Amino acid sequence: MSLRYLIPLVLATAVALPAHAQEGGEPAQAEAPIDSPDAETAEAKVPLDEIRRYVSVYNAVKQAYVEPVDDRKLMHSAIRGLLFDLDPHSVYLDKIDADSFEEQSRGAYDGVGVELMRQPDGSLRVISPIDETPAARAGIKAGDVITAIDGKPFKPDEGDNSGPLRGPPGSKVTLTIVREGRDKPFDLTIQRETIRIASVRSKMLEPGYGYIRVSAFQADTAADFESKLDALKAQAGGKLRGLVIDLRSNPGGLLTSAVQIADDLLESGKIVSTRGRIAISDAEFAATPGDRLNGAPVVVLVDAGSASASEVLAGALRDNGRARIVGSRTFGKGSVQTVLPLDNGDSVKLTTARYYTPSGKSIQALGISPDVVLHPAKADDKSVRNFSEASLPGHLHGDEEDQPGENAGDVLDGDAPIASALVELKKPVASAASKPPAKQ
Repeated sequence: MSLRYLIPLVLATAVALPAHAQEGGEPAQAEAPIDSPDAETAEAKVPLDEIRRYVSVYNAVKQAYVEPVDDRKLMHSAIRGLLFDLDPHSVYLDKIDADSFEEQSRGAYDGVGVELMRQPDGSLRVISPIDETPAARAGIKAGDVITAIDGKPFKPDEGDNSGPLRGPPGSKVTLTIVREGRDKPFDLTIQRETIRIASVRSKMLEPGYGYIRVSAFQADTAADFESKLDALKAQAGGKLRGLVIDLRSNPGGLLTSAVQIADDLLESGKIVSTRGRIAISDAEFAATPGDRLNGAPVVVLVDAGSASASEVLAGALRDNGRARIVGSRTFGKGSVQTVLPLDNGDSVKLTTARYYTPSGKSIQALGISPDVVLHPAKADDKSVRNFSEASLPGHLHGDEEDQPGENAGDVLDGDAPIASALVELKKPVASAASKPPAKQ
């Protein structure tokens, strides 16, 4: 079976599937596997009694509700209801939202620049503001909850509520924000811009020690990573002594980009695998020979906003003994979403699989615990504590979720974590040669 990878979703945060899915921040658009034997079996088991009950309720609403109800509106509500009690990442996307979703995944769109997740009460949880966008400059933080847009509160049955954040460049939108540590909600007015996301930035921290910031995983992220890495190597005289990869508040994106970056730094070994209920959901990715750093030590910097494809990359490098993880426990999004387009232009984003790190562990609702734990610069800065996949109502249960321990980390802002990562990078233990490869 051939593999096809299209454009990812990055509205909430991600892993990718062969031919039909992709979400390492989140999914890619794909065709529904309706011709598979599994799909035919499922179709043969449609519960006719339940369908009849649905039709009876539908007819009752149409005939007896106090006001006339539009068929299309009623059917949309029913469709959203099918997904409502699943996990938070399974949603129905109207055509406008589906088009915006695809547009954003390409790295350019008109809006404020923030990654969001819809909550059961209709509010929008901020996964992370995108670097150097209006949302980031306005002070939006990971863990903030948007309860209203332009004074209009959300309703639980409205579906995806993020559409009003989009708009012509130069127009303004007012967000009502609830933030832990603040007594009352407050408003932020933000001017929309055309958001062109440069997902990779780099600099030299010290002679021989490079730094690459990856803010999201898009279609061109891996190629940009490689060019930035080559430029740092040239600046260092042909060889780096070490590299810090900064994945803080990176909500994920295209899994294949994360896989390619892992492959750039690994000589061999597994990178990630995905497993679901149907065969098309099962895939495994492995490294090919060739380490672009020639064994130079790597430190990966993460925090509570590092999700999905970010966790795939961090887990792959650590499990293969290639890097040390520094920062705070990651978000814990270990699920794969598939975007299934419908005939009318709408789409269904459905969770179809879990992903597993090379050691065989699922980090769903658990996250990755760093080798070296960092804390916010201010001792009282705990505004996003308990911000994690495990804190989301209706989240997919994790394999190790019942184990005792703190399952939420901190968001780590500023340059202090970079300095700490550099210190760790210089330690001999950070060298890949000093750590045995993980058992496969």
